[in-house]
Amino acid sequence: MKDYRDIASMCQLLGMNCNVPTDICFSFEGFSARGGKTDEHQDGWGIAFFEGLGCRLFLDEKPSSTSPIAELVRQYPIKSTHVIAHIRKATFGGVALENCHPFRRELWGCYWIFAHNGDLPDFYPESNGFYRPVGQTDSERAFCLIMNTLRQAFPEDKPPLEQLYPVLDEVTRAIAQQGSFNYLLSDGEHFFAHCSTKLCYIVRQAPFAAAHLIDADLTVDFQELTTPRDRVAIIATVPLTDNEVWTPFQPGELLVFRDGLPLKPETATNSTGDRPS
Repeated sequence: MKDYRDIASMCQLLGMNCNVPTDICFSFEGFSARGGKTDEHQDGWGIAFFEGLGCRLFLDEKPSSTSPIAELVRQYPIKSTHVIAHIRKATFGGVALENCHPFRRELWGCYWIFAHNGDLPDFYPESNGFYRPVGQTDSERAFCLIMNTLRQAFPEDKPPLEQLYPVLDEVTRAIAQQGSFNYLLSDGEHFFAHCSTKLCYIVRQAPFAAAHLIDADLTVDFQELTTPRDRVAIIATVPLTDNEVWTPFQPGELLVFRDGLPLKPETATNSTGDRPS
């Protein structure tokens, strides 16, 4: 098994964005093992699946490697185009359900899901906005600040991506000055991923091949499970497989994923908002 012990010592992130509803069972099998089996992230976990206007959210303060709820997720092929998962190593806030990521809030009539990896020491923004944290984590405080910023900038309706992206980018940069701020954020339409220290992604599309997990002796041949038009982007703190080429984010990079492809900032802020071909 490949040694990957140079990984970040705090929490870990997993995200999926694709052009057709897809299950994340294979990736979650390896990812969840890092919650107490192949790594030390034992202080809770969570995963969110967007399904139409709805959002399934599973949280547990138990380690993901032994959690019965995690076992359900590993075995139950929930299909979604936007998934965010997190395994926690507690730094701020105790081991408790309210401190488990991802966090969920409503804005403009849709759910927003957020998960964070990193440390924001001495980060205590004013909590008199519409959104306030329930738990004690720096992560939830950052999420509430992002949501309050978006709500104040666009109080009536959700703006197009080319207007939303610069506001999100600005508040992200401000928070990132307070420490390490790797995060995944989605509203079920767009999938945002920001790298402060470490994050990577892979896009699986035709011609598909087999993939082997780092954290479990499991191989899947995606050619047998997909159609030629399928496209899936997997985002993770560190690679989940040892026989594929993962693309590292650049520090300070905020990417938008749509239909399984990353959009560069200049594409996200263009005047037409055209979808990638």
